[in-house]
Amino acid sequence: MSASQRDPNPLGLVENGHARSGPTVLRIVLGAQLKRLRDAKGITRQAAGYTIRASDAKMSRLELGRVGYKQRDVADLLTLYGVEDETERESFLALARQASSPGWWHKYSEVMPSWFEMYVGLEQAASVIRNYQVQFAPGLFQTKDYARAVTLLGNPGAPESEVDLRVDLRMTRQVVLERAAPPRIWSVVDEAALRRPVGGSRVMRGQIERLIELTDEPNVILQVVPFTAGGHAASGGPFSVLRISDPDIPDIAYLEQLTSALYLDKPAEVDSYLMVMDRLCAEAAAPTRTKAVLTDILRDV
Repeated sequence: MSASQRDPNPLGLVENGHARSGPTVLRIVLGAQLKRLRDAKGITRQAAGYTIRASDAKMSRLELGRVGYKQRDVADLLTLYGVEDETERESFLALARQASSPGWWHKYSEVMPSWFEMYVGLEQAASVIRNYQVQFAPGLFQTKDYARAVTLLGNPGAPESEVDLRVDLRMTRQVVLERAAPPRIWSVVDEAALRRPVGGSRVMRGQIERLIELTDEPNVILQVVPFTAGGHAASGGPFSVLRISDPDIPDIAYLEQLTSALYLDKPAEVDSYLMVMDRLCAEAAAPTRTKAVLTDILRDV
């Protein structure tokens, strides 16, 4: 492809030097674009890594968007891949600069593990979020009091300042619900999560009332898997599937563990979780019944 045929602003993600997406998504897009250029030239990942003094493992992380690129490395790779047009090169370099800038969540780095940072970035950029929760109310739907109770369960003995910071992070993540074009969120919650008195009766009442309010939001679908459903498709535990409105980013399944997380982006793996999610939605009470189900639970709290 000649320089005149290339898009001088790949994906239109940078305009006048300013990014249109958060740094997490920009890293993924930049990595995918550079991988596409490498593949088009038939250059091995090892050879590309040698050019920028990076191991094969690091090149893999770079192309997956798990880490940021240095400006010099992007420039060297573009030269290796035959990208000579100055306008196009500057577009890639601008994307690299924006992808390396810290997101708003950077100020919470002392309480946020590195493996969770990527999820927060994806969550902020997602157009569709589907999740299943078995133990707690979905994070984006939690009240401040409920979030504090959950935080204390996972961090017993933590100083109050740390607890405050963790709760503030949870609340700040919820700004995505207030965007002009918020993501579509489809959450399926096990009835056990809503019956378990996290924080006590007062906190649980407030949380369930919040969920009832959210059932009126046009971008939210909430379903409850009742006890009467018996065993169900997601016996393995909670998970999320996120979709970004960008052709270079596949759907991503996220599975959080005690001290780490798993991100799956291979279509076959993600499709397996989407199939489980569809089965859960079929087994759960219909969305039209959610408000009534929550109201019944509220009476028992």
